[in-house]
Amino acid sequence: MSQPDSDPAPTAPAPPARPDSPAPTALSPQQREAYYDPAVADRPELLVSDLHFRPQRRTLLPIVLFVATCLSTFWVGCTHWEPLAPQYAGSWNMVGRTIAANWAIGFDYMAAVVAILLTHEMGHFLQTVKHRIPASYPLCIPVPFTAIGTMGAVIGMDGMRADRRQIFDIGIAGPLAGLVVAFPVLWLGVTRLDLGQPYAAGEMQLNLPLAAQWMMQWAHPNQPWANSEWVALSQLNPYFMAGWVGMLITGLNMLPISQLDGGHTIYALFLQRAHTLARVFLSLAILYVVANLNEAVMWTPMLILVIFMGIHHPRTANDRVPLGPVRWAIGLASLVIPVICFPLLGVRT
Repeated sequence: MSQPDSDPAPTAPAPPARPDSPAPTALSPQQREAYYDPAVADRPELLVSDLHFRPQRRTLLPIVLFVATCLSTFWVGCTHWEPLAPQYAGSWNMVGRTIAANWAIGFDYMAAVVAILLTHEMGHFLQTVKHRIPASYPLCIPVPFTAIGTMGAVIGMDGMRADRRQIFDIGIAGPLAGLVVAFPVLWLGVTRLDLGQPYAAGEMQLNLPLAAQWMMQWAHPNQPWANSEWVALSQLNPYFMAGWVGMLITGLNMLPISQLDGGHTIYALFLQRAHTLARVFLSLAILYVVANLNEAVMWTPMLILVIFMGIHHPRTANDRVPLGPVRWAIGLASLVIPVICFPLLGVRT
């Protein structure tokens, strides 16, 4: 329906351009169509500098990686977390027999660990949707030749659009959501644990984070092994292993450095002072790995990766936005997460 000829309706004046910036560019029809904010999309004067595009999320890659991670974690569960055992090399018959015999263990481990990973990443993702920060769907990382079958999951996002409060919400939501699933899964595994059974000499053992040690002491107060700091692979059950992986991934992500979840959190709390904390943490981490080289050497690749990523968190879109007392309380409390979740010594044989 066309409007009758009349004097044009007055329009809101465009915001003045900064003297040191180029003149703002009006939107093309294609850009206007892509604009998704209904509160301002009908304004006659929209500028390119105002654009918030609808995220163009790919779906095929997340689905492929999700299926691959399910298969990867299912397989390592079927092998009792020893996917590189020599009997599987070149023997499809042995692979088939192993899956047929242990499919229930593989399925339980797969379901538990994937639930933890997806809950963690959906915590991040839903906050990006809430704050309208462009982000990808969660991308799982399958690694079928390691004992845990995965390297976790990630989302890609345009973090430079997020202000201080938004980056805090996005960073902290993943670990908190993941722990809501990881703690019950770990508890279920602890209640089914029996460290009284013998294990072979030279067998790989997992170091227990403080959270797992406390659960063992609570669930098995009368057992002499309840104070153990190590669990051998042959003593594991799928829920305990999935819970341990959840603790590992959450503890790693909450380390206060770079653009890890913990890096987002401490930057939102302390802003530029977080850079000093990150440098102190990295120095202590390097000293710790060197002092415990035989057992903590597995953390060396992680340290190298963090250094290449850059140990400092970039500025947010607006560092002046206040967090408020509730976010401050949650943020300070979250600093204990790596302390209770991270298995310091990793694995040993």
